[in-house]
Amino acid sequence: MTGVTATRPGHGGHAVARRRDLRKLAGLVYAAPTAVIVATLFVAPLVLVGVMSLNKWPLIGSPTFNAPKNYAKITEDPLFLDSVWFTLKYTAIITVLLSALALGLALLVQERRPGVGFFRTAFFLPGAVGFAAAALLFYGLLNNDVGPFGFLGVKWTGTPNMALFSTIMLVLWRFAGFNMLILLTGLQAIPVAVYEAARSDGATRWQVFTRITLPLLRPTIALMLILSVTGSLLAFDQFFIFTNGGPDNSTVSMVMVIYRNAFFRFDLGGAAALSAVLLVVLVALNAIQLKVLK
Repeated sequence: MTGVTATRPGHGGHAVARRRDLRKLAGLVYAAPTAVIVATLFVAPLVLVGVMSLNKWPLIGSPTFNAPKNYAKITEDPLFLDSVWFTLKYTAIITVLLSALALGLALLVQERRPGVGFFRTAFFLPGAVGFAAAALLFYGLLNNDVGPFGFLGVKWTGTPNMALFSTIMLVLWRFAGFNMLILLTGLQAIPVAVYEAARSDGATRWQVFTRITLPLLRPTIALMLILSVTGSLLAFDQFFIFTNGGPDNSTVSMVMVIYRNAFFRFDLGGAAALSAVLLVVLVALNAIQLKVLK
């Protein structure tokens, strides 16, 4: 009996270790498809872009190593320098306006009351429209020849300021409902008891908003800002389809310059270098946002 009793703990330990190994193996099996997708669609293209940026890589022909010429000539491209300033200006304007509009809509439909479901759906509905389709829709609406708003005589894309204004209206219409839904999720996660306690202490609506709603909504706001800033810096569809970079290249974004270098100048190496710089800027800005809003 003594010998049998002494061997049981060891046997039980082996069984526990075996079950632990099986759980680890099961976890790896479950994670394998996602790892393969990430490696195929993200890591491999990222490595390829890094390699391309160090070579003269024509659209047709063999690449030749020319580092760091692709990076050195970035500052020599006046169109890219103008696009950097324009993209940063566009990002700042659209982030402020989109955040304010989305927060206002979210607060408007936060409480459950008759008809609120209709307004939530109506505000979110433009988000279901493809961005390219939305750009074509606004192009048709604001066209001075055939558009229903052409009779106003306004050149919606005829001047740099009007082209930017029209594009901002397009983006606000398309994304305000989507960002509203993100903020609405965060608002509904705030406990009702916190609001009731504040009201019982005599807090005003403004005090409740500034001292309870905004602080507790900070993680959700951080997510929305990251999505907004990233999407604005990578803006392409709205300018390529709606304004085509005009007038006089006044609405050319950084991604449009990358596209032109790759498929008009057939300079894939230079386009890859621009993409690498843009990626570094995106990572830096997102890191700053996370640090500020953590």
